[in-house]
Amino acid sequence: MRLWEFDRLGGIASEKFNINKDGQRFVSTILGFLWMDDEALGFDPTIIKSEHQQYIEIQQDTKAERLILDKVIRSAHSIVGRATICWKAYFEGDKSKPFVIKDSWQFPERDEEGELLQQATRQEVTNVARHYYHETVRIQANDDDIQGNVRRGLDITRASNYRTGRARSLKALTVEDLSRDSSTGSKRASSQTDALLPPGKRSRSGSASPTKHDNEPLPNRIHRRIVLCDYGEPIYKASSRAALLAALKGCIIGHKSLFKAGFLHRDISINNLMINEGNKESDLSSFLIDLDLAIEVNRIESSGAKGITGTRAFMAIGILMGEDHTFMDDLESFFWVFFWICIHYDGCGQGRVVSEFDEWNDAGTEKLASLKKGVISDEGDFVRIAERNFASYYRPLIPWVNKLRRVVFPNGRRWQQVDDKLYSQMRQILNDAQNDPQV
Repeated sequence: MRLWEFDRLGGIASEKFNINKDGQRFVSTILGFLWMDDEALGFDPTIIKSEHQQYIEIQQDTKAERLILDKVIRSAHSIVGRATICWKAYFEGDKSKPFVIKDSWQFPERDEEGELLQQATRQEVTNVARHYYHETVRIQANDDDIQGNVRRGLDITRASNYRTGRARSLKALTVEDLSRDSSTGSKRASSQTDALLPPGKRSRSGSASPTKHDNEPLPNRIHRRIVLCDYGEPIYKASSRAALLAALKGCIIGHKSLFKAGFLHRDISINNLMINEGNKESDLSSFLIDLDLAIEVNRIESSGAKGITGTRAFMAIGILMGEDHTFMDDLESFFWVFFWICIHYDGCGQGRVVSEFDEWNDAGTEKLASLKKGVISDEGDFVRIAERNFASYYRPLIPWVNKLRRVVFPNGRRWQQVDDKLYSQMRQILNDAQNDPQV
């Protein structure tokens, strides 16, 4: 028998033992699990359960506020990684204004998304989800991180089978090591065992666990929480073609506003473009979310922004080829989002599988760059690809998607020079499409 502890960095195994030869150890192990409370098993104690609801409490200046969790709107699909989860929420006693609570486990060295959103909100950036509150989650007066609060300082480099560079190395531990101090209650016990959308895991520069060298610390993840003022649905759930066009236009406006405020988004995808058609309390009909991969523009200018950053299916061709990331790449990503929706959705978020393009999620970067070049290089070929693959609901948009292709890819080639006029050109085409009686 071997015990495993899984967390946001990976898994750690105990040494093997024979349950037939060491029955006392086996019984004590099972009893240890039976005696654990929810916190010891890895549940978040800051999500408080009452008889009929769950809630969190936040502190704004000297005022304590309680937010009731209404429903999960995005759940984590894996244990390892950021494990992002989002809830729709509202103030206790007031359901009129929805909020979004986002929890994720971030690398500490990355810019904190909450700080970037707070700066953007203070600068009155438009069409970007507005900041209300953010924090590093604390448990028992300690920052909730993996190395300190979950693994409690366990040094996996001391394991006999540890190899430099293995971000998910196993550590040979005794069961006594695994259960030590689990009943003290002073911290969350570190040692307890605990289809249509592109994959949530995004290739990015610097996102993989750093390679461990002799003088470098082990990788870590820290639990962060953000509360946003704006609630919406992913853009592919737009109720009509005109609504989709308007939402795309609004999100492009938001991107330009964010960029002028000094931030580059770097992850334009169908899950990060939101449409709000039902909540009349918000004045944002469409907006950008998720600044996980955003970066301040002055940092790009000083050091460049090389690396594969974003959601794979929507990455610009130049990014797939390892070039610097600019606002033009994000605008190209808007084109790929539009193209993808027209293929994979048949109105109001009704999805379908198109195998020819689903391989974009798994293709290597060079192959994917070549595939995308093949789609946009020739106008006749592009129109035939669209006629063959667009859902029937979106076929009236083929001429307008093609017009976007012409401005995003001049002469059927990826752009060569940055030009901020592309913002207005794309918005104008989307605006004209809205006024098309065939749409």
